Amino acid sequence: MPQVLPGDASPVLDLIGIGFGPSNVAMAIALSEHNASVGRQEAVTAHFFEQQPRFGWHRGMLIDDATMQVSFLKDLVTLRNPASEFSFLCYLKSKGRLIDFINHKNLFPLRVEFHDYFEWAAAKVGDMVSYGHEVVGVAPVVRDGAVEYLEVTVRSGEGLVVHRARNLVIGTGLRPLMPEGVERGDRVWHNSELLAKVEGLEGNSPSRFIVVGAGQSAAENVAYLHRRFPQAEVCAVFSRYGYSPADDSSFANRIFDPEAVDEYFAAPENVKRRLMDYHGNTNYSVVDIDLIDDLYRQMYQEKVLGTERLRFLNVSRLVDVKETQALVRATVKSLVTGEETALDADVVVFATGYSPVEPLGLLGEVADRCLRDDEGRVRVERDYRIATDPGLRCGIYLQGGTEHTHGITSSLLSNTAIRVGEILDSLLDRGVKAASDEARPVADEIGSTAR
Repeated sequence: MPQVLPGDASPVLDLIGIGFGPSNVAMAIALSEHNASVGRQEAVTAHFFEQQPRFGWHRGMLIDDATMQVSFLKDLVTLRNPASEFSFLCYLKSKGRLIDFINHKNLFPLRVEFHDYFEWAAAKVGDMVSYGHEVVGVAPVVRDGAVEYLEVTVRSGEGLVVHRARNLVIGTGLRPLMPEGVERGDRVWHNSELLAKVEGLEGNSPSRFIVVGAGQSAAENVAYLHRRFPQAEVCAVFSRYGYSPADDSSFANRIFDPEAVDEYFAAPENVKRRLMDYHGNTNYSVVDIDLIDDLYRQMYQEKVLGTERLRFLNVSRLVDVKETQALVRATVKSLVTGEETALDADVVVFATGYSPVEPLGLLGEVADRCLRDDEGRVRVERDYRIATDPGLRCGIYLQGGTEHTHGITSSLLSNTAIRVGEILDSLLDRGVKAASDEARPVADEIGSTAR
């Protein structure tokens, strides 16, 4: 139960979640299932704040035929609780597609279907989240020299409101990454906004697209634009000879096992670097082999027919982009000869990945109490809690931004269900309930103070 403070102060929640993507949806589910199994006094009080107006996960890349690259069994709950009513199989049952999915004999659902599953799960814990609410600051509340709890300032259409919590879980996701010096515009896109931007081209007749990048998203963009605009040329630009296939073999996939997180966390720094080098081809800048084959088959067919629309400018890189109202002038340089080629295009799409959000960016002076390693990276304990000085009694947990400590699954779905279970266990083991809770009256609603 939340601790109620004197006067107009809001109750202190056990946990506030920042962001409500898949990771924090899974966190809310774990809390919901825990609370359903314990008495009212043992329930963990929590609320999540999401700046988007509704749940959304990479909406710009929900291409109609794109599939997940992770098994449906690695959903939000199954690895933690196979009997959960929040599983993908329960979702299929509720939609009347369970038998059809089984007959499909496929571990990898359509991406648009998995997004619908996420929305379904998020709606089932919808009372734990406030959409359209952006966390803009965190401040410590100090008593007797120690930080007893945190004040979280949240902005919405109604203004600024302060909420209080003893623990935070930060799940703010990733931000689109553009090459240095390149700004997004009407004709210069990041692939994360592909579908929304494409809708704006309806009624036009684009003649050329350029897609920069060598990973899965880049290849999917190339295939989609080639199919969607049958009169347009699509040029793929990357520094390799060709797309590299993803290693999804059974032994390599063990890098995503929960046990691999334990091993990675305990490994010396030089071993961690080797593991990332060895197994980066399971996730980074690689493409499903079936998609590679499809694209090559299409390219060869067009060469035979003399109708080449699919071009691969390999061993090259884009060195300049100039956007005008009518077109984009791109300059592509061969890495072998140094020759530069100017290409005019209707749109340039950068499938250049994402960067993690700085986890301490919202914490203000609380960040000064968070410890860093010799390389300046935030120190994170095995339970995903930021290491802090002893005066900070609150737990600050990260969902993402922990690749340097926990390995390749930091921002991936593979280990989400297990991770939120470990965070919940940590909260409970550390005594998430304040000793004063049972001695004070409690309030059921989330209290707040307007500023």
